[in-house]
Amino acid sequence: MGAILDRIDADLSSWISAQRVFFVATAPLAADGHVNCSPRGIDSLRVLDDRRLAWLDLTGSGVETISHLRDNGRITLMWCAFDGPPRIVRVHGHGVAHLPESAEFVALAPRFPTLPGTRAIIEIAAERISTSCGWGVPLFDYVGERTTLIDSAIKKGEDGLADYRRRKNRVSLDGLPGL
Repeated sequence: MGAILDRIDADLSSWISAQRVFFVATAPLAADGHVNCSPRGIDSLRVLDDRRLAWLDLTGSGVETISHLRDNGRITLMWCAFDGPPRIVRVHGHGVAHLPESAEFVALAPRFPTLPGTRAIIEIAAERISTSCGWGVPLFDYVGERTTLIDSAIKKGEDGLADYRRRKNRVSLDGLPGL
């Protein structure tokens, strides 16, 4: 059954690190703003310590997470066990987007693989860590990583990625500042 945890211990850190996908939820302060929930994968997440996590944010079609974090910092991460014993883990907290030119990005970057299309490192300070049963989550077989996002970034190149970010990542769906 569910529990509220004081911290991310070694067992939970190992379990989180073994998951192939996690979900990110954010929302703007405005009541009529769009709530965003995005899946993340690839080798992009790190547990930094017992109350902090970070992931390597790659160029995508939107910029909701970064915009919402700039607006209010609220964020929730969720993992579901798609194999093995059922389990769901949620981390509620406050996050910040570290852009490549920042000292924080430079300090955290060695923990991650070098991937084309990297636009930020998102760091989360956990305020609430909880588990729930996951009994209703189906079982899936992991087949492999999709290469489309990385392939697209390589094809665009640095200049093409910069142009794409200018066109697609400038503002959120609600007009909040992005990149």
